Amino acid sequence: MDLQIDGNVALVTASSSGLGKASATALAREGAHVVINGRDEDRLQQAKTEIEAVATGDVRSIAGDITDSDDVTALVERTVEEFGRLDHLVTSAGGPPSGAFLETDDEDWQDAYELLVMSVVRLAREAHPHLRDDGGGTIVTITSRSVKEALDSLVLSNSVRMGVVGLEKTLATEFAPEIRANAVLPGSHETARIRELVDQAVERGEYDSYEAGMDDWADNPLDRIGDPMELGNTVAFLSSPVSGYINGTAIPIDGGSTGANL
Repeated sequence: MDLQIDGNVALVTASSSGLGKASATALAREGAHVVINGRDEDRLQQAKTEIEAVATGDVRSIAGDITDSDDVTALVERTVEEFGRLDHLVTSAGGPPSGAFLETDDEDWQDAYELLVMSVVRLAREAHPHLRDDGGGTIVTITSRSVKEALDSLVLSNSVRMGVVGLEKTLATEFAPEIRANAVLPGSHETARIRELVDQAVERGEYDSYEAGMDDWADNPLDRIGDPMELGNTVAFLSSPVSGYINGTAIPIDGGSTGANL
């Protein structure tokens, strides 16, 4: 399927690894010019090289911290300077620490809010005039299935990420019809973070092997963990005119693990 985004410009945050990188890869493979972002310059350059290997559009990297308002402003401005336009914004961020409610202090709550909510607020604000001017802009926010169904020991993710979905739903109305806004809610995917967690659990003796640990993460009716590109492909679809009547949705990509009806 031709997603009709060849020559478009996309900015994907927190895209030096994981689901952000998969989203940037899917967009670049479809012919979009992509700006990737992360705090670690070395890892960012490695990701750029890997994405360029499959890209049919240009790939640029801009280092920056999405919890820093000045870095967010510079990120959007430099994207537009590089390509002269901005068509698609994909917001991704690392997850907040796990922990129970009584183990979580005020600083943890504030840090999670800055990372998960205010980063999207600032990015959407800065990107809005550019997305609007092209008349077919999109915003896709990568959040978590925890907004549909609270997960044990993830009080920060369960609580704070709800604000991201509320914001996305609001933007879908306020920014329309020029800009569409949607969210994806990933479940377990085989990212570097999950591979690290499984390796650590194997070292602690919780699993006999890496494969056994991965099987434990396959908590869904499909009985397997997700490939990050499966989420990335969905992000590219939602960023394209092929999905032009989809607006204000929050789509679980979790193999059916979420028990909520809506």
